[in-house]
Amino acid sequence: MMIRVRRALLSVSDKTGLEAFAQGLTQLQVELLASGGTAELLKKNGLNVTEISEYTGQPELLGGRVKTLHPKIHAGILARRDDPGHLEELKRQRIEPIDLVVVNLYPFEAKVSQKTPTTEAMEWVDIGGETLIRAAAKNFSAVGVLVDPGDYPRILDELRTSKGLSEETSRSLAEKAFQHVTRYNAMIARWFSKEPLPELLMVAEPKRLTLRYGENPHQAGALYGSAAPVQLQGKELSFVNILDADAAMKCAFEFERPTAVIIKHTSPCGVASGKDLNEAFRRAYAADPKSAFGGIIGLNEMVDGPTAALIAQHFFEVVVAPDFSEDALETLKGKTNLRLLHAPSQLFDSVTELRTTSFGVLAQTPSHKVVAPEDLHVVTERRPTPEQMKDLLFAWKVVKHVKSNAIVLAKDECTVSISGGQVSRVDATEIAVRKAGEHARGSVLASDAFFPFKDNVLIAAQGGVAAIIEPGGSLRDEEVIVAADEYGIAMVFTRIREFKH
Repeated sequence: MMIRVRRALLSVSDKTGLEAFAQGLTQLQVELLASGGTAELLKKNGLNVTEISEYTGQPELLGGRVKTLHPKIHAGILARRDDPGHLEELKRQRIEPIDLVVVNLYPFEAKVSQKTPTTEAMEWVDIGGETLIRAAAKNFSAVGVLVDPGDYPRILDELRTSKGLSEETSRSLAEKAFQHVTRYNAMIARWFSKEPLPELLMVAEPKRLTLRYGENPHQAGALYGSAAPVQLQGKELSFVNILDADAAMKCAFEFERPTAVIIKHTSPCGVASGKDLNEAFRRAYAADPKSAFGGIIGLNEMVDGPTAALIAQHFFEVVVAPDFSEDALETLKGKTNLRLLHAPSQLFDSVTELRTTSFGVLAQTPSHKVVAPEDLHVVTERRPTPEQMKDLLFAWKVVKHVKSNAIVLAKDECTVSISGGQVSRVDATEIAVRKAGEHARGSVLASDAFFPFKDNVLIAAQGGVAAIIEPGGSLRDEEVIVAADEYGIAMVFTRIREFKH
């Protein structure tokens, strides 16, 4: 059954494309009803519009707070066209049916922050608009509802070619309308909440990207959220590309100095800081060139031409950075499959981290704890040198981004070897020391959780590790400290764990 549109109500905050859409409706002999600023704009463009207050016989009240909340409006929307009683009642009350509702809501998200005073914030909470949307979406078999200006052209085209809206179209518009008000209410509820983990978890985010596939080609994948990275070139993004790019930038933005991070399977394989980005990338790549093949690069500064030239010499899947210079884009454009993502630091200021399980959704606050030199507790007779202290803090920033059990060896603000995701911490330590080989000598070691036994210290000592940073807190801490003293290793405790499961 087609919905024939004879009368449309327009009341929008976002007036993008409104004039052309309203002109198209007028050409189709659709009567236009509009409120406030929407009516004023359309009249200025020479369109014949009936104002809501004129139609209802009721002036706007409370400074415009009450405009469309009127029985003549809502009965015209909610009346079932297949119910003779409803139609008879409309006729008796001299109410005309409304067949199309074009509404979007006050821009609460754009206008309100947590710092906005309550009185001002509440003025951006839409009441009438949401009521119109819900009423039209409820009666979608008889009424079309438009909340997205991007849908105007296709709806006009369908009205022109089909002389109405199909039920399939109207149903899809109703789905989008309920999604629109759901997200709107979720934003308002989040504004009210002062708790990082509220009693009701609300995830109502728009789809930003349809991805090539999920973790594997037979799985579908999509990215939802308030924002998304801007892709400057390269193949379509996959689910894994997004995961790896996120991991790369979260690690890169831990550092103030120019830093390069190379990621494989969401875990760093090479991380280095330098006097500039070129040096940082060169050192990060040299830390583990075998694992870097086909990896994802995260950089905490704008990519310049010389750094891009180095990147172009190797095979990578993605480069993600706060910006790219014109020289860098020119250098990398020849690598047509390489995905370049522009992602400013504010994208990574997440409020809540979510993970799904068969039991439900897990939520936690992000780990933004910064460990400074004054937070460290030297527990051994030997104290770290200033250079070692700098490397210990560097390694600690890296290890929090490695899957636990995690061990990182570093020297001169560059990773020497990384081992993560092991079911035994001693295995992780053995792997890290073995991978480092001779490069372990004089390096520092970071562990994301405490050493439960002294055997980890023994392995580190055999490799030539000079200093260790770990949380402490084991029942055998004293035994571990004695072992470090025995081998002349400096050890500091952070008193904070950084598991990453």
